[in-house]
Amino acid sequence: MLLPRQGAADHRVYDRHALTVTDPLPESRLSRVSIYLQKDVTIRVGATMLRRPTYLWDYELDEVRFAELLSGRATFGRLDQEWATTRLLEYASYREIIRLLGYRGLVERWPLVRTRVRSPGRRRGFDFLVEWLTAHHPEKL
Repeated sequence: MLLPRQGAADHRVYDRHALTVTDPLPESRLSRVSIYLQKDVTIRVGATMLRRPTYLWDYELDEVRFAELLSGRATFGRLDQEWATTRLLEYASYREIIRLLGYRGLVERWPLVRTRVRSPGRRRGFDFLVEWLTAHHPEKL
């Protein structure tokens, strides 16, 4: 439950760690309401609320647009499939990586983005995983 904190007279400031709004703002103020939770959610009236993945904290991209980038169906400025793959491999959890890329996609794309992944630990981990999958579990590819 979001509880109003003391704030400016013109708007309400809600607690960052709350989950739902119990005291909605008047209709005139609902054109855009931002609630800053752990995953930076933005609520827009008349639009579907989409989740922003945690690995996209500094970009205005939702899951749908990121999936378009990752599949290569779209580019947004300098953001393309290679950027999306690198971003996913650098910051997402293993479960999220496999959900979005799959083992085959990981094995196919890893050589293309390996040099762009900055973390030595992640590079070593994916080097091992790609080698292990191709050697021991080709049926998963």
